[in-house]
Amino acid sequence: MKISREVKTGVISILIIILFIWGYSFLKNQSLMSKSRKFYAEYTTVEGLATNSPLTINGLKVGKISNITFNPNKEGVLVVEMEMTDDYQFSKNSIAQIYSPDFISGKSLRIKVVFDGAEVAQSGDTLKGEISSGIIGMINEQIAPLQLKVEQFIVNSDSVMQHLNAVLDQKNRENISQSLASLNRTLKNFNSISEKADNLIAQNQGKMDSILSNAHNSMQQLSDMTTGLNEAGLDKTVEKLQTTLDEFNKVLDSINNGSGSMSLLLNDEGLYRNLEGASKELELLLKDMKEHPKRFVHFSVFGKKEKPYEEEPVVENPEK
Repeated sequence: MKISREVKTGVISILIIILFIWGYSFLKNQSLMSKSRKFYAEYTTVEGLATNSPLTINGLKVGKISNITFNPNKEGVLVVEMEMTDDYQFSKNSIAQIYSPDFISGKSLRIKVVFDGAEVAQSGDTLKGEISSGIIGMINEQIAPLQLKVEQFIVNSDSVMQHLNAVLDQKNRENISQSLASLNRTLKNFNSISEKADNLIAQNQGKMDSILSNAHNSMQQLSDMTTGLNEAGLDKTVEKLQTTLDEFNKVLDSINNGSGSMSLLLNDEGLYRNLEGASKELELLLKDMKEHPKRFVHFSVFGKKEKPYEEEPVVENPEK
């Protein structure tokens, strides 16, 4: 059977079209023999996510972003179409998260896989959309509290400066200047006094050395005297003196307690009265002997009769 030229031309054309489609799919990293699944997610903003951006699971590329369009039924809502070439199974409650892998690359999309026992996601399901803050967002979250503190510090500093300016008016500044000038003069006077003291010490260095030497000698002599007293048995002397004082205290205690002759002599009021009366009578006797000696010594040569003794009245309080 002879094939006509027209049939050959048609077959070749079909083969060329098939090769063209296969090459185009190959260049788009899409195999004609593999079955891909499509998933969707909705966002109010895609943060710069573009078509053909990689789709990853745990950092592994499993597909790409095939299309981004507006939802015709929801105003301002964007629908992202994900084409997954991997047959990895996950729950339909998994999250499609837009994130920034680094500072240089653009936005990417990853599926945060959830294994909660729910129904497995099928091609055509809409996953929950989420936007990660990313590295810059994390930095902004860390800087935000610090920024607030810096702003508060600036406001407080401005308030302090205003109060400081209100306190340091012209009069107070003049007072501070005068105080600093007085302090400067005081320091100069102190410096002058210090120099004079240094000169005085330098001029009397010999005398001061002599005074210190004499003081050292005096202390040495005092130390030697103390050593001599210790060697002479001062402690034994003090001990004997203490014993003597103890014995004397015992004697005084016995006198105070009324025991012993001395205590009776000192504490017996009747004995004191008797001694006082005898002393007065002895005094009167001596006085009478001085005034009338003939009453006690008689020379009766001519037989004169003796004059009888007449007792003189006793004076209660005789003058001394």
